[in-house]
Amino acid sequence: MSGPLLEVKDLRVEFPTRRGTLVAVDGASLAIAPGEILGVVGESGAGKSLTGMAIIGLLEPPGRIAAGEIRLAGERIDGLPYEQMRRIRGRRIGAIFQDPLTSLNPLFTVGEQLTETILAHLEVTPAAARTRALALLAEVGIPAPQARIDHYPHQFSGGMRQRVVVALALCAEPRLIIADEPTTALDVSIQAQIIALLRRLAREHGTAVMLITHDMGVIAETADRVAVMYAGRIAEIGPVREVIHAPRHPYTAGLMGSIPKVGRGAGKKRGRLVQIEGAMPRLNAIPPGCAFNPRCPQRFARCAAERPELIAVGTTAAACWLYADGP
Repeated sequence: MSGPLLEVKDLRVEFPTRRGTLVAVDGASLAIAPGEILGVVGESGAGKSLTGMAIIGLLEPPGRIAAGEIRLAGERIDGLPYEQMRRIRGRRIGAIFQDPLTSLNPLFTVGEQLTETILAHLEVTPAAARTRALALLAEVGIPAPQARIDHYPHQFSGGMRQRVVVALALCAEPRLIIADEPTTALDVSIQAQIIALLRRLAREHGTAVMLITHDMGVIAETADRVAVMYAGRIAEIGPVREVIHAPRHPYTAGLMGSIPKVGRGAGKKRGRLVQIEGAMPRLNAIPPGCAFNPRCPQRFARCAAERPELIAVGTTAAACWLYADGP
């Protein structure tokens, strides 16, 4: 298909409380093309996971989508009735979460869970569903799938359980996968295997992937483009190499500067890592203007008075008044 598979425009997620309404995602816009991996990165509380939950229709009450649009292959899916959204979830959108134990039922074998999901979304016989389940386990790298398909989740290691969750997300051949911190609970070697698996899915199946994480290393290895979120807003978005090697937004530059550089020999001068002063504001205390301005070393008067929208800067876009008159 031509054009993006997923389009999110001016998404606003709110949480009504007794003391007023908290805005957790404020005007976020992004798009993902078929076969593309978009990384969404930021500190805890930036709104990354809530954006993903809004897309797949799993916001916990009282959370709600208050404004904006979410379109899948051109069809608007925000605000759909629960049953209609449930049919889309799994069939057209798959989800991979951080802890595989929360995605798998300990009382059923992985084969039962895979075949149940396949039968719920595809018109196949139980025998064909089991055959597909075996093929999926093999595809995600489960050794001896014929023997492991009748095992329970507790009989798998953490990395193998996460592979089963990936297989579960792929059961109905969804066009879009929302992967929320899929490697955080895994050791480094297993992380690399899951990353390679996601990249292969995008390349071979044309699956669009939204990869939510706080780990810039995972983003650098996996994503084609990256969106950096801060206090519910997108601070910068663009090709991953551009954002990593030439960050435009001061917050992105701070994130990049806080990552240790490898390859510094004993004879080379070792400078101090960059530290971003302060902390992300609470939802009930987001400052006016640019939300990052109290922590920004390059702030000036306009930053505290007006909220910047994304401004094109070469191949990237940054929500920063430094580029109001061009790069």
